[in-house]
Amino acid sequence: MSLTKKIAFGIVSFLAILLLANFGLNFWLTNQLPKIIKENNKTPYHITYDQLTIELLPSNIYISDVVVIPKIKPKNSTNKIGVYAKAKSIRITDFNVWSFLFKNIIKARSITIYKPNVILYRKDKNANNIRKEVVTPFEKMIVVSNIYLHKGTLDVISTQDNEPILSTRNISMILEGIVIDNAILDRPIPFLYQKYIVACDSVYYKPNEFYTLKAHKIRTTNHSLHLKNLEYLPEYTRAEFVQKIPKEKDLFTIKASSLDINSMNWGFKNDVFFFNANSVLLDGVNANIYRNRIPKDDLSKKPLYNALLRKIKFPLQVDTLLIRRSKLVYEEEINFKKGSAKLTFDHFDLIATHIQSSFGLKKVADVDIKINCRFMKDSPLKIHWIFNVLDLKDGFTIKGNIHNFDIGSLYQFTKPYFNTSFKGTFNSFYFNITGNDKSAYGNANLKYQDLDVTFYKKNNPEKEAKLKNLVTKLLLKKDSDGRSKKAQIELERVQEKSFYNFLWRSIAEFLKEILI
Repeated sequence: MSLTKKIAFGIVSFLAILLLANFGLNFWLTNQLPKIIKENNKTPYHITYDQLTIELLPSNIYISDVVVIPKIKPKNSTNKIGVYAKAKSIRITDFNVWSFLFKNIIKARSITIYKPNVILYRKDKNANNIRKEVVTPFEKMIVVSNIYLHKGTLDVISTQDNEPILSTRNISMILEGIVIDNAILDRPIPFLYQKYIVACDSVYYKPNEFYTLKAHKIRTTNHSLHLKNLEYLPEYTRAEFVQKIPKEKDLFTIKASSLDINSMNWGFKNDVFFFNANSVLLDGVNANIYRNRIPKDDLSKKPLYNALLRKIKFPLQVDTLLIRRSKLVYEEEINFKKGSAKLTFDHFDLIATHIQSSFGLKKVADVDIKINCRFMKDSPLKIHWIFNVLDLKDGFTIKGNIHNFDIGSLYQFTKPYFNTSFKGTFNSFYFNITGNDKSAYGNANLKYQDLDVTFYKKNNPEKEAKLKNLVTKLLLKKDSDGRSKKAQIELERVQEKSFYNFLWRSIAEFLKEILI
């Protein structure tokens, strides 16, 4: 036999052996993989599928119509617990044959899941640690570097009342550069990654008994978050809420057209969570804060904002917070018969810089907050507020001014709450207050005209209290005679009241000194 024929014969023989080995290995893998999925499956879940295809070259696995259910069957449909999942298809690319042969683990470059539908039934209403119930059981079966998810849904259901805790629709996810080792498995996020992109059409989340959180068109990456139509809504009516709370507490109703977080960086350092962002922008906020005075007073101390930020137990930093084109309404109600007293802040724009916790820091810049708005719809109001997180005395300065304020617009606040109405105009009002956790002092000047006050009978709010009105007209200074009148005040802080109560009392003291 010539050398050429020998070489040709050798090549053909090698190819034949290679093809035979490939066929045999492919046959073995095709039969072994179902055993790993079904018979040697050490997870608490049964996994079934319609079709399984293995491509040894180029090392791909395709599975269609996958179904995952708990191995322990519930006694009835209302006793479900754990994960119930379906997926139209799963594609695993570039898997490691040797890991599969000798370790019964599928190691691969990527896994792509199309139309997954996951429902997690939980005994409690805490949506934390979902990873332990959804991800951990499958970590010993498959390890990948990249995960791609298309058109998915996720629902977390409480088994207590069969109500959703968390619900998302049309989820798409890209998670690349995943690294898992023993050193990071115990972390809250048990892997490292290089890149992630998550988007979905909607999210519903119930953080507690009283509120639900909703949002639409969400997209987040390593360094940004964008969402539309954010809603933080109460679950109960005002009357129901008042019956359920043991002490005075605000009821919030908040909507925003959009939320954007830019240049975001978050994660864990030395097992401590951190969050940094260049800017947080809330656009088109419509916020209502309601308080009813029927429940008992909450006599616990109310910390000022210095202390609230200082007590955050992780590094937090937001360079700039922006709130634009917004509206804030505060309502307070003594009882349900009189109706609520309202204060309205329209065209509300806020810019705050250097918002941060004090965690691990010895020096921080002052938190600087500037507000421009229209008070009671018509009068331009400006506020400038400064404080430092590291100041253990919780010192602050706040100054502001309002112009051309029609005092009569306070009728919807003063009539139900103080049984009083006002007329007249504040041409200009300036105040400057310096304070801390214990006390405040400051000065103000006011130019006003045509001031008039009317008191109404306590037991008959529709009728005027004539004697009190007569005495008031004798004492009240109706005009400032074209000049600004000045006042200085000092007052102690009521520890169980909020910062805003402290501010309101200070302004009321200014007006009392000037007008009476």
